[in-house]
Amino acid sequence: MIYTFKPKGVCPAEIRIELDEDNIIRGINAVGGCSGNLQGISVLAEGMSASEAVKRLKGIRCSFKQTSCPDQIAQALEEFLSEKAEQI
Repeated sequence: MIYTFKPKGVCPAEIRIELDEDNIIRGINAVGGCSGNLQGISVLAEGMSASEAVKRLKGIRCSFKQTSCPDQIAQALEEFLSEKAEQI
């Protein structure tokens, strides 16, 4: 499944996260932003559970901003996990 998220306060206009049925990250793609950094985050997060990625990425800040691309990915994953839990 691909989860699409509209981040706030960062360069990418959209973040797409591919997860399998066990909530394991299979890929992350962003529309806009720092291509190399986002590719690096995607490669590092691939194979990681969504909950573990949230623990590792949540709260990371980009310079003077209150958020960052990793933090927005964590927020997207939290939103996904919350929506999935509501469906059960």
